[in-house]
Amino acid sequence: MSILKITGGKPLSGSIRINGAKNSVLPILAATLINGGVNVLHNCPDLKDVTSAIKILEHLGCKVKREGKTITVDSSVVSRCDVPDSLMREMRSSVIFLGPIIARCGCAVLHTPGGCELGPRPIDLHLSALEKLGVSIENEGGNIVCKAGDMKGRDIILSFPSVGATENIMLAAIACRGATRIINAAREPEIEDLQQFLKKTGASVNGAGGSEISIIGGRAYFDTEHRVMPDRIEAATYLCAAAAAGGDVTVEDCESEHIGTVIERLTEGGADIKVSGRSVRIKVSDRLKSMPPVRTMPYPGFPTDCQSQLMAVACTAKGTTVFTENIFENRYRHTGQLERMGADIKVSGRVAVVEGVERLKGAVVTATDLRGGAALAVAALGAEGCTVIEDIYHIDRGYEKMEQSLASLGADAVREE
Repeated sequence: MSILKITGGKPLSGSIRINGAKNSVLPILAATLINGGVNVLHNCPDLKDVTSAIKILEHLGCKVKREGKTITVDSSVVSRCDVPDSLMREMRSSVIFLGPIIARCGCAVLHTPGGCELGPRPIDLHLSALEKLGVSIENEGGNIVCKAGDMKGRDIILSFPSVGATENIMLAAIACRGATRIINAAREPEIEDLQQFLKKTGASVNGAGGSEISIIGGRAYFDTEHRVMPDRIEAATYLCAAAAAGGDVTVEDCESEHIGTVIERLTEGGADIKVSGRSVRIKVSDRLKSMPPVRTMPYPGFPTDCQSQLMAVACTAKGTTVFTENIFENRYRHTGQLERMGADIKVSGRVAVVEGVERLKGAVVTATDLRGGAALAVAALGAEGCTVIEDIYHIDRGYEKMEQSLASLGADAVREE
């Protein structure tokens, strides 16, 4: 099993280019099932979750070829409509295959998805929406068995702007007769990227990025070529890394407006940040100060996927920073690991109060989940001594060769078996 060893205390410098977005490439890979053609996707990151998605496509009968950052999916033949438990458990995002399989095959059999243990992330929003579109759903021995009846478009009002549910409805609605409207849809940039891909296949999808999305049913048939958007969470993570370690770092090929709330908080903490086109430069020469309260919210609010990384920065900021986690109830599992490094954090329900200490100290810690693992790396960069991070397969699910990226900025970071 791999570990990540980081010896802190070295300011970072240089530039780093951001990879394609994990949370965009996964639904787009699932969407390649729908058009039954050849789909060429560029800027695809080399991540464990992407590998898992490719395995699912191959299991379903697709031909998949990967060359560097380009993945080609030939979905002209789909021979199965089930995803086995072993593949579903590899990533939570596997549920995104539900809508495309139904749209392509008229039926689907899936197990309960896996991924990070961040508390209840029920897929009832997905299932209830599909039922409203005309899909019958039964639970048979832990399997979710879906069969498409007479699928008709209709208005779907989401009680919560769930990203996954919004994407699944978009993908399933392509197989419906008539028009579907998603009301209170999630507004994340990755949904806009999915819409752009679907339009290239010939699908009629409009409104992504807003709270109402409309889909006119009808199979999409065109071969496609698409470049995946940059990963806003990766960009925010490396900005936090520079904030914790100090130094002068430029994050390139990113959309600054997608991480505006993170940039705002780091700036309020004293970081000198300048945006120029698709690059963001951060300079930190002294210990930061505490930041205004951080409340995670659906986009365009502060992203839950950046909460733990910013908390790692706050651990050594002067003063007190308060975090409120409004998306996942168990997204404070990393706090116990930060405390092993000397952090002063008090958690009560959805609220975490961080009292900044002058310096963290290296320790042996465990990545409890994907973003929590990234937070430990951020904390280690500014800590005194060596930090050993175990269970870094979580980190590998969302960051391509993080140790190499950090080393390119001058960090003492190595992967060991």
